[in-house]
Amino acid sequence: MFFTYLRRELRRRRKAALVVALGLALGIGLVITVDSVSSGMDQAQGKVLKSLYGLGTDMTVTKAAPAAGTGSTTRPKFDFDANSNGKSQSSDRVTVQGFQTLSSSVVGTVGKQKNVASAVGGLNLQVLKINGTFTPGQFQQRQSTSGAGGGPGGGSGGSGAPQGEVKGGGAQFDANSYTLYGVDVSNLSLGPLTSSKITSGTTFTAADADAKVMVADSAYAKQNKLKVGSTVTVKGTKYKVIGIATADSGDAAANLYLPLKQAQTLSSSANKVTTVYVKAADSKQISGVKSEIQKNISGTTVTTSADLASTVSGSLSTASSLATNVGKWLSIAVLIAAFLVAGLLTSSAVSRRVREFGTLKALGWKSGRVTRQVMGEALVNGLIGGVLGIALGLAGAFAVTEISPSLTAQLGSSASSGGTGGPGGGGPGGFGGGARQAASKTLDVALSAPVSAGTIVLAVGLAIGGGLIAGAFGGWRASRLRPADALRRVE
Repeated sequence: MFFTYLRRELRRRRKAALVVALGLALGIGLVITVDSVSSGMDQAQGKVLKSLYGLGTDMTVTKAAPAAGTGSTTRPKFDFDANSNGKSQSSDRVTVQGFQTLSSSVVGTVGKQKNVASAVGGLNLQVLKINGTFTPGQFQQRQSTSGAGGGPGGGSGGSGAPQGEVKGGGAQFDANSYTLYGVDVSNLSLGPLTSSKITSGTTFTAADADAKVMVADSAYAKQNKLKVGSTVTVKGTKYKVIGIATADSGDAAANLYLPLKQAQTLSSSANKVTTVYVKAADSKQISGVKSEIQKNISGTTVTTSADLASTVSGSLSTASSLATNVGKWLSIAVLIAAFLVAGLLTSSAVSRRVREFGTLKALGWKSGRVTRQVMGEALVNGLIGGVLGIALGLAGAFAVTEISPSLTAQLGSSASSGGTGGPGGGGPGGFGGGARQAASKTLDVALSAPVSAGTIVLAVGLAIGGGLIAGAFGGWRASRLRPADALRRVE
């Protein structure tokens, strides 16, 4: 009887039911779209942080470079053979980039801290390569003229020294700068190389700890026509390219990667690292691990993913703020309005059915049965609204994903803190010790709006909640009706 009457009433009052369902659908659809866009913002921000940290890294430990004018600094020095007679020459200067070096023992100390799952070290280097040739000039003697100086050399001083000039010769050089990163090949699950995918060749293995091999970033490899099997010469040592890596977020941490021990040898930084990458045993313990490391290892800067997230600016930051604040509050406001409208419409519909419910009560229906009937109708309206709302929300999320607007994210380091913790923190242009520039990294990230199962469950819950709220309004009104009210409406 309940379902028969329910079906008949919903069919008879299709327009009213559709209005209630559409109101709920609008609120639910907006909630789904905003929640999906917010999830897309989180994913986009995760890509930005991953480009610096690498997959699985929770924090980094670095030491700020000394202030300009302090510490030992050396001028760039390049050695060339002036008697090469046109032969091409090159000279490399390999320097530590961005941070002061830390002893490799710090990696072990960090790894032993409470709630630290693992820790690895990395060495960030910059190579300035000068290429060119020297061509000696040719001395050409002037021909003597009689009477000019009385001497055989034609000179006015009569010294007999040959007179003439050097013609031709000279030097032509060009400079090229690129970044190297020393990777701990014994643990490739941490560090910046994990944010890149090997698209050609292979990555490092534990057996490559002292091998003269490299992995090249795909953009740098394309620019310099490198491929698997090519060789790159650094300070007279030839390294074989064994793999090409493409950064997931579009911007690699370094141009070339090589085993940590080789990087230490090239830069004369034996047993030194610039960055310690740390993975916490529990993501909830990251702040505690940070405090523990700062307390036990003085003079270091510990940077977590939350610290980096706070420095993200650009349109990604603006859009994320809008989605988190304005978008969510707007969706909540619309949802509350939809619930209230659904409740008022249901209550109004009950008012128009006074004669019907009064007659049913006169025939023996209890108030509870009438209330259950009204709430059943409202719940079905809510479920219909939920289905429509899910369809609207999925359509909105699909539209955002298809349009895929491009957002820019700029992650800048602080000059006083010695960088962000990523390998590029010191900036690419520094020669002198400690290159303390405030570096920044700009990425373009395509926005998507993924819809999770949790979002669908939330939508179903809202639909049921909206139906119950609307039913509560109408049921309360229906329970107050008396059979005598039906007789007053009889014409």
